Amino acid sequence: MKIGFIGLGNMAKAMIGGMLQKEIVQKNDIIGSAKTKATLEDMRRLYGVETRESNVAVAGEADILVLAVKPQYFQTVIEEVRDVVTGDMLVISIAAGKTLDWIEQAFHKEIKLVRCMPNTPAMVGAGCTGVCVNSRVSPEETALSLKLMESFGRASMVPESLMDAVGAVSGSSPAFVFMFLEAMADAAVAAGMPRAQACEFAAQAVYGSAKLMLESGKHPGELKDMVCSPGGTTIQGVRVLEEKGLRGAVMDALQAVVEQTRKL
Repeated sequence: MKIGFIGLGNMAKAMIGGMLQKEIVQKNDIIGSAKTKATLEDMRRLYGVETRESNVAVAGEADILVLAVKPQYFQTVIEEVRDVVTGDMLVISIAAGKTLDWIEQAFHKEIKLVRCMPNTPAMVGAGCTGVCVNSRVSPEETALSLKLMESFGRASMVPESLMDAVGAVSGSSPAFVFMFLEAMADAAVAAGMPRAQACEFAAQAVYGSAKLMLESGKHPGELKDMVCSPGGTTIQGVRVLEEKGLRGAVMDALQAVVEQTRKL
């Protein structure tokens, strides 16, 4: 099984790293192409995988073809490789906003198509990926796609109608979490804590909170209440966040992401 990557940016690196670390494939099972020779050299140095300077060459050799380019480049890349993509290949897209129907129409042929939405925590094996497939993908190929995505974190099948929501709540939200972490660290620095230590404490608090929510299965509201003692310090901070509109700001931000995704 040969897996070809067109595009070798951060997300492709995370995916390749996860697949190799979990030994789902070997390094000689992966080939990739990118716009710059520097990127190709970097991938060979980091992972020892094979690279090609041509997208067509990668598509021609691959059994599974991962389109890991930004949405605005999809049309150009598909036009470049569609003549060598066959109905036996499994094509995986990680582009936001590009539906299964849109991609298949761009290929001008019936193909086996998987649409995935990973996120940047995949870079440390802690990704969360939504997956949907078209009708030509077999149950075995669906299981294989999930296995590949689970090599760098969690993966779940979702209806395609929810993929834009996945992109917002999972794909874009790390940026918002980093903003929250930065603000927490700034506050700790203002209270006298050194910057490096402030960042460590903030990051570990968010990491631990997320882990507790996932492992306990409890609603986040219930977990929040566990921290808030009657008449205590935490509830005063919660009161300020409510007054400043934290919930509404977060909901509006994710809705803005969904709306922008649907314009792509």
